[in-house]
Amino acid sequence: MTEKKPFEIARETLRQLTAKKLLPTPGNYQSIYNEIAGIPLIQPFPEEPLRQIAQSLPTKNPGQEKQKGLLEYAIGQRNWQGVQSALVGYAGFALPGGTPSESAPEPVAPIASVPAFTAEFMEQIARMVEYSLPALGNDDARFQEQVDKLLQTLRDPAADVIGIKTLLANFSHRLSFAAEDQAEIKNTLLKLLHLIIENIGELSVDDSWLKGQTDALMEAASPPLTLRRLDDVERRLKDVIFKQTEAKGRAQEAQEELRQMLATFISRLSQMSETSGAYQGKMEESMRQLEQAKKIEEIAPVLKEVISATRHMTSESTSARDELRTMREKAQATEAEMVKLHRELDRVSAQARHDSLTGALNRQGLDEAMNREVSSVRRKDAILSVALLDIDNFKKLNDGKGHETGDAALKHLATVARECMRPQDTLARYGGEEFVVLLPDTPLDKGVEAMTRLQRELTKRFFLAGNEKILITFSAGVAQLANGETGADAIKRADQAMYLAKRAGKNRVIGA
Repeated sequence: MTEKKPFEIARETLRQLTAKKLLPTPGNYQSIYNEIAGIPLIQPFPEEPLRQIAQSLPTKNPGQEKQKGLLEYAIGQRNWQGVQSALVGYAGFALPGGTPSESAPEPVAPIASVPAFTAEFMEQIARMVEYSLPALGNDDARFQEQVDKLLQTLRDPAADVIGIKTLLANFSHRLSFAAEDQAEIKNTLLKLLHLIIENIGELSVDDSWLKGQTDALMEAASPPLTLRRLDDVERRLKDVIFKQTEAKGRAQEAQEELRQMLATFISRLSQMSETSGAYQGKMEESMRQLEQAKKIEEIAPVLKEVISATRHMTSESTSARDELRTMREKAQATEAEMVKLHRELDRVSAQARHDSLTGALNRQGLDEAMNREVSSVRRKDAILSVALLDIDNFKKLNDGKGHETGDAALKHLATVARECMRPQDTLARYGGEEFVVLLPDTPLDKGVEAMTRLQRELTKRFFLAGNEKILITFSAGVAQLANGETGADAIKRADQAMYLAKRAGKNRVIGA
């Protein structure tokens, strides 16, 4: 018998509706159509009646309120299994005290038969529960008892699956509240960290050199946070505190030297004033003796005293002048040292660890990131892939459109790359038009796929040079860090693979 086509089935359905004098409702049409086509008639999902039942359920505690929300969501998704889970959870929270209990009555019968799960699968679930416990804390003894009961049940080969499902529903409910608490705690800690960073900048007398470091700190402490970024925040914060302490200590030394110089200057002025007063008195006494002298023999001793006093005055003046000159030179040297220190701080702040054009890490930042990733690989026995990419025909673009256009193309590539990368990935400018991407926990084939996705994204987002659309492409090589291999060696292998991609026609990704 020839299989009927859909339009023939539809025509026959309309004919039978007319012959049987049935109303042309969607239900009647579906029933006759399935009968003619030989399709099993599946009862429609009673969404509206179920929704009315859900709305009529009372909510006497937060647990019931949450389970009611899950029930309404499952009804909207037409998910019988979700409806069953929500109703079981709701029943657990209906017990006295409003807390789900492992003694909650089991449903009379499941809506659908529950498949048997292997012991290995149950062990995986138990491990997942155990891994989540550190985030929940241990301040709730009642909940700890429930967790122990859940783990014991999961590892019991004769355990009832429906009972396990009830315990898991209770656990997931507690876990959802803990996750919300942890998110709020993290946001609050971030706010406190930002306040500390801002306060460091405010406490600095002259914070011009500190701006680059505090800006980098604020950026590093912005979501999404990972342990890798927190390590970077800690290192930057220590760097800022060390440099500020060094500058503050040197400024205090300079202030002390200037204070001593001023005190010495005042002392010398006082001595010079006393010496000048004594000299002036001696001169007046000598003038009086000269006026009273009758003979030449009386004049000679007076002249001798005048000459002696003048020489003493000259010696004192010369000594004071030399001492003040020495102090002035020392003050100038101190000032020059302070200027040099601040210039060095400005240089370090400006250089930091990022490329000023693209915002990616520079070579110094790449070295630090690579050392950190390699150490993590060795410590955790993890994997790391390294990609080196080079923009195709960049010299032609630079020469034809100008260096400003070339710089804008570099920034465009860095922007698109950052948007395609995961939070744990690292982008660094290796030099010129070359970039390095560190891909932790990524095998070689996945690293090649990541670079290929970036190439596809660049074909969707043209680079605009004025009103002209320019397609930016790159060739890339990817290498997976081998046992005992250094980060520099991995980059070298990725570089060799990148040149193979260039020779193969460009706009390609090749794994080393």
